[in-house]
Amino acid sequence: MRRAARLVSLALLAPLLLGAAKPVLVPDVSQRDIDIIYSFTGAELLLFGAILYPNGDLPDEGEKPPQIVVVVKGPTQSIQLREKQKVAGIWVNADRMRYRSAPSFYAIASSRPIEDLVDDRTRAIYELGLDRLQLSPASTASPAVQQRFADGLVDLRRRAGLYYEAPGAVEITDHVLYRARITIPARVPVGRFTAETFLIQDGRVLAAATRTLEIRKSGFERFVAIAAEQDSLWYGLAAVALSIGLGWGAGALWRRF
Repeated sequence: MRRAARLVSLALLAPLLLGAAKPVLVPDVSQRDIDIIYSFTGAELLLFGAILYPNGDLPDEGEKPPQIVVVVKGPTQSIQLREKQKVAGIWVNADRMRYRSAPSFYAIASSRPIEDLVDDRTRAIYELGLDRLQLSPASTASPAVQQRFADGLVDLRRRAGLYYEAPGAVEITDHVLYRARITIPARVPVGRFTAETFLIQDGRVLAAATRTLEIRKSGFERFVAIAAEQDSLWYGLAAVALSIGLGWGAGALWRRF
């Protein structure tokens, strides 16, 4: 019913949108809620939508067609990185850097490589690309040191599947319909995610639209997470008691057999 209501609303608004001075994006996502249970191994998120042009006029053959970029971001979090160095044959903690607002998840897909679509300034404004993330370092370290730690953070999360880029992954049909698939890894953090869609032409962002989705734990995992957050004392005592009980039970079985 909700999806049908959105389609009816879109049909009613279509004449107004088509009469706008610039193209308008009408995006959506395949799932607004993703539940994580014990057997969760990841998910595939489909982002799709349409480009509505002024007066319904499609781009001319000699004109550069608009391109699409989609960005999925997880909730931001404060994180501290420590750099290890080898001293006298032993690895020890050396420098460290704390970031106030690093996205817990970041994926960008585009119809063409993002470097071919916009300049560096536009990429920095809209955070288009892993090398243009605004991580907000809480440090007065030199730019070179900040860049070294930023590269390390991106590399760590890229290897964990939490940060990635997919140039050419957005498909555009007849200059109107588009779709892209974003892989959600099993280790994805929970929280509210945003799916941003950008319409780009001639190096400029013509339109942008955002949809939100929620990733949350479900079932027993949700119960454990809520207990750990809201009743930390009782959760800790129960965990200790369970560990003692399991240890005593395993010992009793071992003595019997």
